[in-house]
Amino acid sequence: MKRNRVMETDQGIQEELTVADYDRMQRSMRDRGWIETRALLKRGIAHGHVLEVGPGPGYLGLEWLRLTEGTRLTGLEISPAMREMAQKNSREYGLADRVEYILGNGSSMPFPDDNFDAVFTNGSLHEWADPASTFNEMWRALKSGGSLFVSDLRRDMSVLVRWFLWITVRPKSMRLGLNTSLNAAYTAKELQDLTRGSRIGNSEVTTNPFGLVLMARK
Repeated sequence: MKRNRVMETDQGIQEELTVADYDRMQRSMRDRGWIETRALLKRGIAHGHVLEVGPGPGYLGLEWLRLTEGTRLTGLEISPAMREMAQKNSREYGLADRVEYILGNGSSMPFPDDNFDAVFTNGSLHEWADPASTFNEMWRALKSGGSLFVSDLRRDMSVLVRWFLWITVRPKSMRLGLNTSLNAAYTAKELQDLTRGSRIGNSEVTTNPFGLVLMARK
């Protein structure tokens, strides 16, 4: 039976110790090859100036920068502590000159219209207080012909997959956060309904055992 959705937070992770644990979890995922960088490249997101919404500690965007040439990244992050962690990681990667992390809210972005060649986000959708507004803002800031990529967990994943995630999460302190994130995540139909209430044009929602992916081209 599908679980009812339970909102997790719309302020990101603010507490410094939890940010440090989340950074370790994301770093572990990167080291296992579980960051979705290849999916972005496969979808043709490989050039220009790109916006990442909710970068957290920054590994997805930094890996994307590492694997592309002549590209720039702007990250929009709601948590000051997470922004500091992303900046630290960008220096560790040697990519601080190609990325800028800005504090802000996805429902009111400080960017002009038609500003980015692509917009992507992973793992932040379930935290948005007003998804329609955030979709509208991403679409507004995206150039004509640009790509939008949104991926997140899915609430209706199988019990077996949920169990697999539970036992592989490191550090173990992140397990409670995994559960609250799963309970706040959307189903494919719910995501499709959200986009119909926004300005996004034709879009495609696909699923995998772990999550959802929304793709659209402006």
